[in-house]
Amino acid sequence: MTPHEFIAKWANSPIKERAGAQAHFLDLCRLLGEPEPADVDHTGLDYGFEVGATKTTGGNGFADVFKRGFFAWEYKGTRANLDDAFAQLQRYAVALDNPPLLIVSDIGTTIRIYTNWTNSVSKRYEIAILDLEDPVKRGWLKSALSAPEALRPAKTRQELTEEVASEFAVLAHSLRRRGHKPEEVAHFINRLVFCMFAEDVKLLPDGMFTRMLGHALDNPAEFETFARELFGAMTKGGRVGFERVKWFNGGLFDGDLVFPLTRDEIKIVHKAAGAYWGDVDPSILGTLFERGLDPDKRSQLGAHYTDREKIMMIIDPVIVEPLAAEWDEAKAEIAALMGKAAAIKGGAGTRAENQAQAALDRYLLRLANYRVLDPACGSGNFLYLALKALKDLEHRAQVEAEALGLPRRFPQIGPEVVHGIELNHYAAELARVSVWIGEIQWMLRNGFSATEDPVLKPLDNIECRDALTSWEPAGDVYQGHWVEAEWPAADAIIGNPPFLGGKLLRSQMGDAAVERLFTIYAGRVPAEADLVVYWLEKGLQALVVGKSHRVGFVTTNSVRAGANRRVMDKIADGPGIVAAWSDEPWTVEGAAVRVSLVVYGKPVGGQALQLDGHAATQINADLTSSAVDLTRAKRLAENGGVAWQGPVKIGSFEVDGQTARRWLKMPLNPNGRANADVLRPWMNGSDIVRRPRDLWIVDFHERTEGDAAPYEGPFEHVRLTVKPTRDTNRRDRRRSHWWLHGETVPSLKSLLDKVPRYIATPRVSRYRVFVWLPSSVLPDSRLVAITRDDDTSFGLLHSRHHELWSLRLGGWHGVGNDPQYTPSFGFETFPFPQGLTPAVLASDYSTDPRAVAVAEAAKRLNELRENWLNPADLVRREPEVVPGYPDRLIPSNEAAAEVLRTRTLTNLYNQRPAWLDHAHKALDAAVAAAYGWPADLTDDEVLTRLFALNQARAKA
Repeated sequence: MTPHEFIAKWANSPIKERAGAQAHFLDLCRLLGEPEPADVDHTGLDYGFEVGATKTTGGNGFADVFKRGFFAWEYKGTRANLDDAFAQLQRYAVALDNPPLLIVSDIGTTIRIYTNWTNSVSKRYEIAILDLEDPVKRGWLKSALSAPEALRPAKTRQELTEEVASEFAVLAHSLRRRGHKPEEVAHFINRLVFCMFAEDVKLLPDGMFTRMLGHALDNPAEFETFARELFGAMTKGGRVGFERVKWFNGGLFDGDLVFPLTRDEIKIVHKAAGAYWGDVDPSILGTLFERGLDPDKRSQLGAHYTDREKIMMIIDPVIVEPLAAEWDEAKAEIAALMGKAAAIKGGAGTRAENQAQAALDRYLLRLANYRVLDPACGSGNFLYLALKALKDLEHRAQVEAEALGLPRRFPQIGPEVVHGIELNHYAAELARVSVWIGEIQWMLRNGFSATEDPVLKPLDNIECRDALTSWEPAGDVYQGHWVEAEWPAADAIIGNPPFLGGKLLRSQMGDAAVERLFTIYAGRVPAEADLVVYWLEKGLQALVVGKSHRVGFVTTNSVRAGANRRVMDKIADGPGIVAAWSDEPWTVEGAAVRVSLVVYGKPVGGQALQLDGHAATQINADLTSSAVDLTRAKRLAENGGVAWQGPVKIGSFEVDGQTARRWLKMPLNPNGRANADVLRPWMNGSDIVRRPRDLWIVDFHERTEGDAAPYEGPFEHVRLTVKPTRDTNRRDRRRSHWWLHGETVPSLKSLLDKVPRYIATPRVSRYRVFVWLPSSVLPDSRLVAITRDDDTSFGLLHSRHHELWSLRLGGWHGVGNDPQYTPSFGFETFPFPQGLTPAVLASDYSTDPRAVAVAEAAKRLNELRENWLNPADLVRREPEVVPGYPDRLIPSNEAAAEVLRTRTLTNLYNQRPAWLDHAHKALDAAVAAAYGWPADLTDDEVLTRLFALNQARAKA
């Protein structure tokens, strides 16, 4: 069929929808050279006419034409209202698996194609029947039938959101430069944003806000008057000129806050108004606040932009999956009852239908009464997606029940089902507006009108207060005490609590707030735990007392280790973890971090456990699924007092090698002593895994100020560079003893004095590497020092067995997600081979063939590594300027220096050459023999055996 023939046959055709729809579509197939439904799918389930079960509202299907994964198509008679047809199709899209295109047309004049991708902006293609001779417009139709991706808008909702956010960031900075308060700027811009949204979704009269901006561009001085008049009308409902404005309410437009804008500022708003705000993600509100208004508030709000796929990783297992399982059961009951009603006439059939209706009503009431709490809601991203998920569940139930023959009702679920707690007043407002926009968007996208009178319901269920502590007054206003904050009862608790490491609590929150936390949560949350752990604990208690049924939080990925895991242990032992992602990329304050997502509560409806997206039989407290739960490993007395974290400086005590050598060569000090007493080579993790930087450190050890002062050069350096920062330190000892390291670790130094060398490993490193350091080298706090000088201990620590153990019991750090090593969990829990434990003197190893074999393999590994790191032809050894220190390794020339810069342990283990691999395998075999085990055990078998040894020795 040619375009001319099609137009001649169908243009302005008087044929009714029912009579002409299928013939019209078949002619389009012939026109476009596309196969007809019967040629492709003889069942008609994936491509056919009248797809969907009988609707009680009339008609024979959810769509007149349907092609799964392509489109759903609704026909109407010539010149019918296509907006109504589109709304009808939207309401049934969920029953058709939400096809990417929704198409409506009348028989004789118009075809409209609406895009329906979840995360793309909306686009409408309109084709007049009389224009079908245009090859471009025919191409749109052909793509709809065969290649819908060609019609997908290039811009995602996130990209649109980022785009308009950047526009408003410019406006926000401009207003702040004029001296306006950041919070008031945020409030004002939220009003502008909502006006643009309301205009585009037809809640404000056609183009009213844009027209207002246009008039203000002619005379900027009038903007303030125009905006105040509009906001006032939106507050209570009223008129702007002759045009009626709906009653919006909700608190957003209370008060008369309006800022005068310059012509350039009005241009920014006018340009932004040109975007289609109906597609803008509600998370723009938090984005605007953070990026454009007050960056210092970002960590307080936690209102950063996070894409919906990440948030749904929490919402799905916490809310959607359990409620969907309940609907599956209810739907099966309804189907059985409706089948009975159809088979039995009379009173019995009516009773069966009534019972089916009652089953549907029970489920819908369950959804209406369901409550979700985000106790750290920020700008409301989790809340609005939770609301959307609940409305989707209600909508699907209504549509699927209608397919079974029950009547459909208007959606009942609204913003009242979500509750939030947020400390910052303006962030709480952001959350309310996000939820309002999300609610309106959902209604319109699913073919329903937005609620009115008022448009915005008050959302007192999003509270502005502290989620952890609360002041309980007693007597007059000056009396009372701090208590644990109460959370409202909620079926589900979700959210992204603030990320603040345990060591940063005091500096970020202040001593008083931290002491309140420690007192109120004593015995429940360790004092050194990250802040997010307090939310985990409160979620656990809500489950225990029956105030909630399922909890899901985004947490720091360090929650799997250290003090944080004590609460995770209680969760795993109690209600249990039902879903988790152990290590996911996330964004906090614009920076990439790694997080763990944890969902806990008893499984319901046969819900399977999931770990990192895969089915699991169990999930341990460290977010692993192995049969052996290594979180139960105990510290062993035989390992105590051997592994130490290096001293904590708290100040710039370190100096470069040139300065140190100048001090070393100085004459004796007034006390008759050399500076060598208080100067030591110094190394941290970077010096281990890269190249040593030739840094030294001033260490007065435990000397008094009077005994330290005579060491003139080092003391003056510390007085000038360290004392100013220590004068403001929160800890009394660090202020008063400013010349000493913050943590001096005298026990470690005493042990180092007794050995010529010791074993060191970085606390955080991509690879778990161990090295020998001379005892004169002081380790930084980022190193763990093991005070053994025998090759056997070195080999046992560098074995695969210890590496597997320490990786599982350590934490993870930074965006690189590098493993951490600690004396307590990495070393003190490790079960060394019997007879080769740290409690055994190294001298006793000489007669043990197992120890000798391990030592020889360890020495060979270390020798090969050192030869690669510092080849004899590229370095020369030079004695230090005074005795008592290790020789310096100096590049033999510039070319050698260039090569040596690449010779690092990190690069070596990145490459892992064959000789290194063989050396490690030989060491592993010797260590396996020392245990009396085969060398080819799997990782899980090694860990299982080590765990059994740990448990047996812990009980001994």
